[in-house]
Amino acid sequence: MIVTGNEEEEISSLQKHLATEFEMKNLGGLKYFLGTPIVQNHGLGEHLNQTPTNRERYQRLVGKLIYLSHIRLDIAYATSLMSQFMHNPNDDHMNALLQILRHLKFSLGKGLMFRKYNHLNIDGYMDADWAGSIIDRKSTSGYFTFVGGNLVT
Repeated sequence: MIVTGNEEEEISSLQKHLATEFEMKNLGGLKYFLGTPIVQNHGLGEHLNQTPTNRERYQRLVGKLIYLSHIRLDIAYATSLMSQFMHNPNDDHMNALLQILRHLKFSLGKGLMFRKYNHLNIDGYMDADWAGSIIDRKSTSGYFTFVGGNLVT
């Protein structure tokens, strides 16, 4: 079943059906969405006859984005994807990398802030696209860890 728009009756029916299989809680409408600076089904891969790009520059930029992705979760998936092509980047990869940089330029101030809480609980989460690579069917995954209520990885 696919529910689109504001079809309240169908949404309610779907929620009831899912509740029979899973423990659920309705948190209301979406309040914040991280988005992604890369298109879905991007088709990036290693193809014949593609123009190579400056590997050293590409590697340097990806390295900086990996560091930045610890506080900018909205670029974590795209950065992980770009890091798969560090050994042989081409113009398509560089263009996608530059799209991430443009996204950062126009979303300044969207990073994470660390606060002092009265606990040191450690919580971790992970996500993967399960065999999403068009090259070798490998997965792209991402994870994050909170210590004391603050994101650290």
